Amino acid sequence: MQGFQEVHFWEMILRSTLSFFTILVLARVIGKKQLSQLTFFHYITGITIGSIAANLSTQYELDYWDGFISLIWWALLTLIISYITLKSSKARVFFDDRPTILIQNGVLLKNGMKKARLHADELSMLLREQGIFSFNEVLYAVFETNGELSVLKKPANSFATKQDVKGNLTPPTYMPTMLITDGKIIHKNLKELNLTEDWLLKELNKYNIQNLGDVFFAQILENGSLYICLNNEDGKGDH
Repeated sequence: MQGFQEVHFWEMILRSTLSFFTILVLARVIGKKQLSQLTFFHYITGITIGSIAANLSTQYELDYWDGFISLIWWALLTLIISYITLKSSKARVFFDDRPTILIQNGVLLKNGMKKARLHADELSMLLREQGIFSFNEVLYAVFETNGELSVLKKPANSFATKQDVKGNLTPPTYMPTMLITDGKIIHKNLKELNLTEDWLLKELNKYNIQNLGDVFFAQILENGSLYICLNNEDGKGDH
């Protein structure tokens, strides 16, 4: 009996390990679109693939290779459907549906609400999640295929942009990017920004930082300055 339990234990470990790495590989193959669950289709396929992997790990009565083939085939079907929807707008509508307009030109559309199976209280909640507490502020509201609400406010209720207030419209020099983590320079990021290690070391020297090991985190900001956090203190902010 003890020998059987020991064999069963190691079988579960092996099955779980194989399932873990299979899911990891499949997640990379299927891509970020699946991981972000953009539509109901992606949501369902994600749950199903995870359920198959869980059964492979825990249900020793299930033949592992039967389950493994099922897992691979389900992932392949997901890729095939994704390719079809990429090439065909009709297939895209069939599998992913269309966004539903709920508010148009400031008017609440009863047909859209009925199609989305939403009542006014639920729509109010979705609007409040975006900081909108009055229907009167909304020009357009679209219920997306992933269940999220996209809102275009009326001009009078929209936030002013820099262009509206004649602010500085010059694009930032850099996108905020991590350059050092745990005392190690991220050379890939430096290269993408056309910066050099010598430049970075000179910038650190300006703030009396001689040892990279003292830097827990460093990020270049939009204007080319550095945000630095040392190992022995909180973030030092914009340098």
